[in-house]
Amino acid sequence: MIESLFRFANEALTLCAKNVGGETMRVWSILVLLTVLVGCGVRPAAQYSASVPEATIAPVFVATQRALDQTGGTFGQQRTGKMRYFRADVSIPPTHTPGKVEWPDGPPDAATDFVLTGTEVYSGADEFIRTVKSRRTAQETQIFVHGFNVNLSDGMYRVAQMKTDFGGKAPMVLFSWASAGDPRGYVYDRDSVLYARDDLEQLINQFTQNSNDRVVLVAHSMGAQLVMEAMRQAALRGNRKMLNRINGVVLMSPDIDPDVFRRQASAIGELPNPFLIFVSQGDRALEASGFLTGQKARLGVLNSPQEVADLDVSVIDFTALSDGENLDHSVATTSPAAISVLKGLIEQAETGEGAFERYLVLGTNSGALLGRGSLP
Repeated sequence: MIESLFRFANEALTLCAKNVGGETMRVWSILVLLTVLVGCGVRPAAQYSASVPEATIAPVFVATQRALDQTGGTFGQQRTGKMRYFRADVSIPPTHTPGKVEWPDGPPDAATDFVLTGTEVYSGADEFIRTVKSRRTAQETQIFVHGFNVNLSDGMYRVAQMKTDFGGKAPMVLFSWASAGDPRGYVYDRDSVLYARDDLEQLINQFTQNSNDRVVLVAHSMGAQLVMEAMRQAALRGNRKMLNRINGVVLMSPDIDPDVFRRQASAIGELPNPFLIFVSQGDRALEASGFLTGQKARLGVLNSPQEVADLDVSVIDFTALSDGENLDHSVATTSPAAISVLKGLIEQAETGEGAFERYLVLGTNSGALLGRGSLP
């Protein structure tokens, strides 16, 4: 249901672009998009079911500001002000297609759908951190921070999909901040990002207490703003120990004003390496965000490496691999072609055979590059 509405929105925007020009076209496009999003209604919540032998179980560790019974939207509700910790075992169906989250269309069936097979709630941060660390084969933990309009069920299933499709060995922790999980809650979510800074900084601190501890931060959309704010806050506190133990940062489709990003990066100082920014010029969700925030292009749609030329970051352009899903706002995780290309790049970097270029434009032919360049 949700994916079909997204496809309708995309078709409507394309029709507007063909028939209306200039500023009027952009305004009408955004209004069509927002109307469709508000009409999405209540999204499904994660459901329990017995797994099947052919399924893959992906454990997802969750640190959340939400009450554990708030698996759906919370627009208009008060934030709890308390962190909670648990593990969700997500069963991935044997029919899974890379990039997809197969939600049940009716009673959940582990043979065809994502389902929960078990959960475990932890008594507090200490037990949670200790359990996650016990699952590591090395000293590294990945922390994923979701974006705007994401409820707890969305976040858990997306992390399980990413962990399955990318095949990473490190345990993945979902930091689920108090997004309203509702398309009407954009301003609410921007405030929730500020509300969550202290808790995310504390979580990163807890995973980097020992000298050999390392974390990788991965964030999508508005979650990128939260990651940057947490690192900026740590820098202003003089907490270089934590910042130096961040092994890398990946900002996917970041919903950040480029001017704000520059000020954040300046405050942080030496950025973690690698520092990757995934962009797509076809991102319709960031087009809407740009309209809502003053018709200023967001960082996730930058089309020139010169805009971040003086920063120690790498830009990877996924525009050519867009497939129209989710308004092309999550190309790196929803496009099978993009997943295949990115897995190859990551494996190459991990083996030491090569590092990420400063500016990389991905092509459509099995990981071929349309172009590559160096920032001055």
